[in-house]
Amino acid sequence: MISYARQTQEERPEAPAPVEEHIAPAPRVSVQAFCETVETAAAVQSAGEDRRLGKAHLKIQMGGMAAAIEAYRSAPTPNVIVLESDARNDLLNGLDQLATVCDAGTRVVVIGRINDVMLYRELVRRGVSDYVLAPVGAIDVVRSICNLFSAPEAKAVGRIIAVVGAKGGVGASTISHNVAWAIARDLAMDAVVADLDLAFGTAGLDYNQDPPQGIADAVFSPDRVDTAFIDRLLSKCTDHLSLLAAPATLDRVYDFGIDAFDSVFDTLRATMPCIVLDIPHQWSGWTKRALIGADDILIVAAPDLANLRNTKNLFDLLKAARPNDRPPLYCLNQVGVPKRPEIAAAEFAKAIESQPVVSIPFEPQIFGAAANNGQMIAEISANHKSIEMFLQIAQRLTGRSETKKQKSSLLSPLIDKLRGK
Repeated sequence: MISYARQTQEERPEAPAPVEEHIAPAPRVSVQAFCETVETAAAVQSAGEDRRLGKAHLKIQMGGMAAAIEAYRSAPTPNVIVLESDARNDLLNGLDQLATVCDAGTRVVVIGRINDVMLYRELVRRGVSDYVLAPVGAIDVVRSICNLFSAPEAKAVGRIIAVVGAKGGVGASTISHNVAWAIARDLAMDAVVADLDLAFGTAGLDYNQDPPQGIADAVFSPDRVDTAFIDRLLSKCTDHLSLLAAPATLDRVYDFGIDAFDSVFDTLRATMPCIVLDIPHQWSGWTKRALIGADDILIVAAPDLANLRNTKNLFDLLKAARPNDRPPLYCLNQVGVPKRPEIAAAEFAKAIESQPVVSIPFEPQIFGAAANNGQMIAEISANHKSIEMFLQIAQRLTGRSETKKQKSSLLSPLIDKLRGK
């Protein structure tokens, strides 16, 4: 039993993960839990259904420490063992016995009810990776297992943001590209836009890029996908923004399996702090998987009845599939089309039971000019009011505030000279 990943635990009721918290998904590992109470077993079972443990193979047994020792006398140990134990002496004696049948490299997480720093130090000395104070909730188990495989300093790396339209033609791609631009320029985060609409994607046009390679090369060659391969496919848009472009050609049919993009997303997570997925408006196994597996989700909707229905359906599905994540965000786009009956933002919010992040007005002239010129709104008009809205969305999705820029003045050169002296 090796590896030590310290995690401060406090007694707390089960609750959704904090908005600011980012827990990186666990890799493909085997996890076996030995529980003493049905409450803990239920929490571990619920954790196994969380998206961040989607690749882990979880098995739950009752019997606690005694069952674990007996099980591994004749069987190899998994990557992670989760043990529930109440008694101090029985726990320490049991760990000593478990060490005699435990394979090197196996990580052990202990769930106990004794809040004692001396016990914690004893567990660490014996090689326990984490000690979680009972009662535990699903998110406590998820956090403990996932943190075993992510360095503390890498918590902010690999945040996937999925942007999807509630209906075709609502401008979800335009919003996603401008939000990614704000993340890169105003928040100074390295970001990549992955255009997942391989047949009709517009990211290449919007950023005025025409790379010879893109995301299709990775999807159709999954055995070649690694960090170096993905780096060769990226097209540089700015110092902080890169593009994984779609081919936007119809010379082949783009029918994908449910896990077709997994290797691409995993590689991007390991190399990029922020990944913005431009997800096409279609419903298939892989689009559902991409949405559920994202760290944060933005739904773009227009203020009409079909968009309201679809947004409500997406909200309900995603909240049920992601019980330990915050609900998705949504914004209203193309608000105020002349002579078009619209649902008011207040009525939209009442039906969704959530307020929109922003409501972007219908301004076809500037948005059309940006699309035709291959530019972002900020490049067309630096003071346009929608730029602040894109930044607001970027801040909500990333949990970061705007990078403050020092204001220069006529006295700046003189002040710099005085500071130098």
